[in-house]
Amino acid sequence: MTVTVHPGRSHSTVVTHIGAWRNCSMSLPPPPVPGDSRYTTRGVVHVPFGEGPTRWVAGDTYTLKADSHSTNGSLTLVEATVPPGGGPLPHVHYANDEAFYLISGTLEFVDGDRTLTAGPGDFLFVPRGIRHRFTNKGLHAAKMLFLFTPAGLEESVLEGEVARAGEQPPPFDPSTFVLDRHYIMERYQTEQLLDP
Repeated sequence: MTVTVHPGRSHSTVVTHIGAWRNCSMSLPPPPVPGDSRYTTRGVVHVPFGEGPTRWVAGDTYTLKADSHSTNGSLTLVEATVPPGGGPLPHVHYANDEAFYLISGTLEFVDGDRTLTAGPGDFLFVPRGIRHRFTNKGLHAAKMLFLFTPAGLEESVLEGEVARAGEQPPPFDPSTFVLDRHYIMERYQTEQLLDP
């Protein structure tokens, strides 16, 4: 047997640990007991492809996949298509963390006073209290998933215009998208912090 000594561990510690495994006996769990609810209780949330309320928000198309009701308040999950030029204005969420996973395309993200570019397979986590935004500066639509935790901000998505099949969202005009600061702070604990 070859023993590899890991940095910071002594040879005797490794050998003793390996020796301890030789004396272990493995056993399988007992078979299920009829009526045991651990085997029968259901609770998986399944939202099939193409389903979920879909809205146009800030020139983007958002499909709500999970919300407060379906996750018992744990999280909100949104599938987003962000066309060239799309994306919200810079803002801060004071009561929710937000995370993004890019599926296709590229998006420019603002993180406080820093700008970075994210592409397919990139993950970004935005803790509550951090100024952020994303913008599609490319030629093609970007696809991503984003989530809020805890849930609750899905209501801001549902305030968007109901998307219509076969149509593009109206072009985003940032000058008309500045929201009532008292309303979004009171309702969503969110503040728009526009670029200086």
